Amino acid sequence: MVEVLILAIALSMDAFAVSVGLGSKNTMNTKTLALLASVYFGLFQGLMPLIGYFGGKGVIGWVESYAHWIAFSLLLLIGGKMIYESITEGIEEDIAQITHRVMLVLAIATSIDAMAAGFTLNLLEVNPLIACGIIGATTFLFSWAGVFVGFKSGVWLESKAELFGGVILIAIGFKILLF
Repeated sequence: MVEVLILAIALSMDAFAVSVGLGSKNTMNTKTLALLASVYFGLFQGLMPLIGYFGGKGVIGWVESYAHWIAFSLLLLIGGKMIYESITEGIEEDIAQITHRVMLVLAIATSIDAMAAGFTLNLLEVNPLIACGIIGATTFLFSWAGVFVGFKSGVWLESKAELFGGVILIAIGFKILLF
């Protein structure tokens, strides 16, 4: 279960970083924005790994002997993408107004990685519903905090969160591959 919590923290870093960016723009009431970001990001981050889990469940029999390599590759790609994004401009820089449509797009964009990471849940001995609940709840909390961190401090923490999340996902990939 510790692996799931570490995975949840790593996956929530994307949503945290975007929440920091949104909080730094602060075009609406901070508490409202924090709730909006938390619900959207938490819900999508919790649902997408479940989709990845069931998708992986369907193919795990065909690729069982290579599953560790596939999981490692996915986590390496996701982690590498997060590290790359940590050194480039975030999408929230271009947002003029925060609407439900914008939040939906951001929630989908930040949770696509979680869907791919959901495949790795097939390799862990965990209940996928509990694991996805932990991922969603963790993302909810990190997104809530991210809005307030962004409001108070600006975007200086945004790229560091994405970098941290990427490194952790790569480390989990190596753990799956080696153990």
